[in-house]
Amino acid sequence: MRVSHLFVVFIFIVLSSCRGAKTISDVSSLSVDEIVSNHNAAAANFKTLAGRVQVAYEDSKKEQSITASLRIEKDKIIWIKASILGITLAKVLITPERVSYYETISNTYFDGNFTLLSDLLGTEIDFNKTQDILLGQSIFNLDASIYKSEVMLDKFKLQPRRQSQNFIHSILLNAKNFKVSSETLSQPNDKRILNVRYQDYELIEGGFYPSVIEINASEKESTTKIGLKFRQIDLNVDVRFPFTIPEGYEEIQFK
Repeated sequence: MRVSHLFVVFIFIVLSSCRGAKTISDVSSLSVDEIVSNHNAAAANFKTLAGRVQVAYEDSKKEQSITASLRIEKDKIIWIKASILGITLAKVLITPERVSYYETISNTYFDGNFTLLSDLLGTEIDFNKTQDILLGQSIFNLDASIYKSEVMLDKFKLQPRRQSQNFIHSILLNAKNFKVSSETLSQPNDKRILNVRYQDYELIEGGFYPSVIEINASEKESTTKIGLKFRQIDLNVDVRFPFTIPEGYEEIQFK
């Protein structure tokens, strides 16, 4: 399995849910503390989730579109089955402890921690941060005491008052539902940028869920683009997570 494959696997994790947040009429009147509190209140609120997502992947070498079935037990398990024309290509099982994956075409598998995903994104990633990205929440702890805010049209822009020159973070929150509109992490010295943009949110059972997500990751001359379009989301349904790495598959080793 190539590194780009696992990066796509990570993006499959993308699924979302949240309880409704308070809306506002005068966005300029809110303090940083109120903005952060409302964003935290908009966090996911479900026990289980089942859905389907169309994933479009593009880099300098190829373009690919694939359908994935997603099942989530909140804060515990993320399960993905990727397929084309009904044929299973890969399965993924993600828990707070590890990432496991196998691919049927190459008869290979990966079973390890989040180190590779952290390297790919250029920032430390764990299970909770992975969920946050895929649920429209910030992957960083938005401490109101160290962040500043400004209004940009109908959005709140938040960024730390002081930032490292090689670790620049900014986030735009939608003023209507306080979910992430876009989040950017830039590391200029390493020529690395990660941007996650949410086109829209869908109201499902009182919560706002991403309907389209665009992810752009670049490092030096390499660029990866991933688009996700959610076709169906069902909340609090019975789900199972069948996952067994077949015998005879070759373990993938990353250096």
